[in-house]
Amino acid sequence: MKIEQVRGRLLEDLDRLRSPEGYLYAGSPRYHTLFGRDALISGWQTLARDPSIARATLHTLAELQGKQTNALREEEPGKILHEHRSDPASQAELSHWGFPYFGSVDSTPLFLILAGRYLRRTGDTAFLHDLWPNLTAAYGWIKMTEDAGGGYLRYERKNPYGLFHQGWKDGSQDHLRIRPPVAIVEAQGYAYSAYREFSVLARQQDAMDFAIEAELRALSLQRRFNEDFWVQSKGFALGLDGAGLPRNVPTSNPGHLLFTGILRADRISPLVDRLFEEDLWTPFGIRTHSASAPDFDPFGYHTGSVWPHDNWLIAEGLRATGHRDEANRVRGALLRAYERLGRIPEFYAVVDDEIVDLVDPANGSARANPLQAWAIAGLLELL
Repeated sequence: MKIEQVRGRLLEDLDRLRSPEGYLYAGSPRYHTLFGRDALISGWQTLARDPSIARATLHTLAELQGKQTNALREEEPGKILHEHRSDPASQAELSHWGFPYFGSVDSTPLFLILAGRYLRRTGDTAFLHDLWPNLTAAYGWIKMTEDAGGGYLRYERKNPYGLFHQGWKDGSQDHLRIRPPVAIVEAQGYAYSAYREFSVLARQQDAMDFAIEAELRALSLQRRFNEDFWVQSKGFALGLDGAGLPRNVPTSNPGHLLFTGILRADRISPLVDRLFEEDLWTPFGIRTHSASAPDFDPFGYHTGSVWPHDNWLIAEGLRATGHRDEANRVRGALLRAYERLGRIPEFYAVVDDEIVDLVDPANGSARANPLQAWAIAGLLELL
């Protein structure tokens, strides 16, 4: 299939996920609603092609930003939501939550990251000026959460029926085998990047006290992180548990650090090399979880399958750090997956170097969503 044909089909798929407000629904047929993390990342992925998606995403999430402390919804002032459902069926099914539901540790730093990138892309200072109170509230939440977490962004559910894990590999059970409060690795990189972006935004608003404070917090976080999360035998830990002990298992999560700038210079090449070792790398992308780990499952939702958006974030970091050959390997792997499956779904399995489609052709949603915004937009951006 020609690249232009692939682009055209990806654009058609994205149009099917565009909300009336202009942001992208997370997926279809499941998750056909607003997810903070998903919408922010897909808004970033489409920024060069259509910045109105990022603008609509920021505007909508700002309107729904946390304003009070509510344990049922896991809401806190300044926090950006995890998920919002407004249809009666979903609200009845998930009545033990309450909506908007805020069980996400990383949607708030991603909100600041997208705001900074949107400004650089568009120069839309008027919009960012209107958004400034929401940006300062998000910054305040990150500061508060980092301080309460002993210097790291940590999560621990406030609602006993809420999500147990609240990074991108979220879930209601402890499938990551880390006891809370959890400092998941990629969220620390996001926090660093958010501080740096907020510092730039604050300078644009002539708020120099905020700008200097955010820059200092970024530098302090960077120093701590490169010591506490580095596990020499396996690179970076997946996370630190409530006692500060590392979960020492190779995963794709540290690959997200590459785009953030948090890495010490001597940590970059070892991390890149680790991502392409045979227990993580496949002909169709980087696995979520090492094939050498005792709990590896090639079909596991977050414990061995391959997620296109995960690979896109890694590729973004590879490009940012000058590893263009490696980024092209990831691009080629995702394109190969598209050609084999005829789509780029939410995730898929790789067994003996062969791709396994986890979408049920009968109903389109057995295990993996056939349409997932950040998978589609990620491949589109790479092409």
